[in-house]
Amino acid sequence: MVKPKKEITVFEFDFVAKAIKAECGNSHPNVHTVTAKSYDYLKLMCLGEKSDRKLFKLRSIDGMEVLQVQNYAGVIFTPDKTQIEVLPKIGRHLDAGEQGIQQARLSLITMLRALKGFEHVQTASANIAAEKMPLLEVFITQFLQSVNYLVKRGLRSDYARREDNLSFLKGKLNVGKQLRHNVVNKHKLYCEYDEFLLDRPANRLLHSALQKVKALTRSVSNQKLLQELAFVFHDIPKSQDHQTDFTKLKLDRSMDHYQVPMQWCQLILNGYSPQSMKGATHAASLLFPMERVFEDYVAKTLKDQLANKRSDLQLETQASGKHLAVYQGKGKFSLRPDLLIKRGMYNKVVLDTKWKLLDSDVYNANISQSDIYQMFAYAKKYLNQGGGLEQSRELQQGRDVVLIYPMQPHFKQALPAPFDLDDGHRLWVVPFDIVPKKSQCHWAEALLSSDESQYFDHLVASA
Repeated sequence: MVKPKKEITVFEFDFVAKAIKAECGNSHPNVHTVTAKSYDYLKLMCLGEKSDRKLFKLRSIDGMEVLQVQNYAGVIFTPDKTQIEVLPKIGRHLDAGEQGIQQARLSLITMLRALKGFEHVQTASANIAAEKMPLLEVFITQFLQSVNYLVKRGLRSDYARREDNLSFLKGKLNVGKQLRHNVVNKHKLYCEYDEFLLDRPANRLLHSALQKVKALTRSVSNQKLLQELAFVFHDIPKSQDHQTDFTKLKLDRSMDHYQVPMQWCQLILNGYSPQSMKGATHAASLLFPMERVFEDYVAKTLKDQLANKRSDLQLETQASGKHLAVYQGKGKFSLRPDLLIKRGMYNKVVLDTKWKLLDSDVYNANISQSDIYQMFAYAKKYLNQGGGLEQSRELQQGRDVVLIYPMQPHFKQALPAPFDLDDGHRLWVVPFDIVPKKSQCHWAEALLSSDESQYFDHLVASA
């Protein structure tokens, strides 16, 4: 990975075109041009292996061939040093210009904290907004700050085994090598000894990661901090084998302050991400599938809110056990809702997340009919009353299913009334506000005033 000479910012489902053929697409607001070499590389990825074909789709606009970015966000590198930052599509409909880009970037960083391995990502929105940092610089800044904090706490040394031909005895004499090397030089002693050095796996990995980001960062403040840290790590060798050093890594209690920097090392050196794209030129990219990011973030947020306010309720992710049909005594077509709220053995609410854009002002708010079919099936299979109407409410299955979409300018409030799915089942459609430390679902007033409100009124952000 090398320092980019060109940077562009696009949103999910925007288009990328070859610069020499993009004249006819200049009037299209969502077409962005890259060099011919970058475009050919991305097209090769689009037509290549199955995992990479998910990232782009070959399209045509006004007779011009373009590549459409799919539902991934992150950073794409190309062999000619171009860096393409892809942001969540909700940013396209936010305030125009740089402010919308900043809000989209902050939303992505906020949600990334729910992904395994990214819990250490901080959402210092003031710093991000002040410097208008692209996503890559945000990651580099946080890594450098974590290493700087580590240095202030003190780098840990460890005993390293050494062998040397010395003029004095140190440690113990290696008899075999003494006979081999010092038959003539009898005044020399071939010794094996332990030396207390900074040369240990954790420090070698940090040095390697620092060298790698040095080739990427364009921020003046990051470059300055890198120079200061390079002086500290000057005498520590770089890791020659990342995987082996990660295997040897042992962080005991005295090294708790190494935890966050080493997580960043994992990301920087191994390309640790849900989707790492590598072509024949090894221009690696860091990309995140937005459906998974949104689903995991909503799950984490709601689970934390339940744990804080309703210990009698449990939130189950990717619930299973129900099927759409039975064939020859075996369940077929598994139904797996994203989220399921339970009380004991009883299912109370089924929730499903959708990373899609809605519009409250159009017919059916642009909700996909297939999403309604899916929620209908969840209601019938997971919330089947089973003839228990005479039981108390605590011993009954619930009746509500919920579709959760990201909040956006055209969908800021829940649909005021539910869709009636028959048999007492109701489908609610609500927005989820992505805000650092205050993310929450916005429920309809009709839902909060209903008999089932006890399962929803506690799912709000803490003051």
